[in-house]
Amino acid sequence: MHKQGKATGRISKTFGKLAEKGEKALVTFITAGDPDMETTADMILELEKAGSDIIELGMPFSDPMADGPTIQLSSERALAAGATLPRILDMVKSVRQRSDIPIILMGYYNPIFLYGTERFAEDAVAAGVDGVLMVDLPPEECEAEGLMKAAGTSGLDVIFLLAPTSGDGRIEKVLKLGHGFLYYVSVTGVTGARKDVSASLSEEVRKIRDRSTIPVVVGFGISDPSQAAKVAAFADGVVVGSALVKHFEQYRGSELKKKVGEFVSSLKAGMLSARAQKN
Repeated sequence: MHKQGKATGRISKTFGKLAEKGEKALVTFITAGDPDMETTADMILELEKAGSDIIELGMPFSDPMADGPTIQLSSERALAAGATLPRILDMVKSVRQRSDIPIILMGYYNPIFLYGTERFAEDAVAAGVDGVLMVDLPPEECEAEGLMKAAGTSGLDVIFLLAPTSGDGRIEKVLKLGHGFLYYVSVTGVTGARKDVSASLSEEVRKIRDRSTIPVVVGFGISDPSQAAKVAAFADGVVVGSALVKHFEQYRGSELKKKVGEFVSSLKAGMLSARAQKN
């Protein structure tokens, strides 16, 4: 079994505290800058208050090939409002004055490449970012080596994706190189809410967990408390993205805060009730 080589910072501490309580992590995804940076900063605090354990901030990109229509539209709204990587880092820095919740930047490599990989890793950690997940940068790519080297120097966790189509070679590489947690994509295809959880998902995730002590979280398609509870029964964490981002399309202001708070609270309650029933 591969042992995680680096256990630093907020991500590992969060999983450790949850494990002590017999709980699983609720990881919530929102797009940074949708509808504006001030709202994003406020919503991070609201997500934490409602029960989120880890925040994934999407870095808006003009060609989000792995994202379904909900997150694509969210990216478009954020870009139209002037979202940039430097502004996202500034916003995270401001949030760090009020919150210690783990924050991960998720997105595509191009903005980081343009920013400068080493500079990005240094500035991200300085701002209070805990990890980074690049959808289009598998560990085999030579650019991934540069990012991992810069991240290792700065203390930034690089998180990799695994999917049902991942072969043994990819799995072994990710187990060796990944830090923070492994993100298991529950379905092939783009992001988006699904009506049910794949029947084979639990077995697939268990096989990964048996080979690694790094936490395994599952995302893509989880959209309601019952699905979150099902996945929490066999994974270390649950990621909810599109179903949450949809609220940013429908609501604004105090109503947005209220609806998001209620939705996230219901997800966490579902996960906790599943644990209670199991015990």
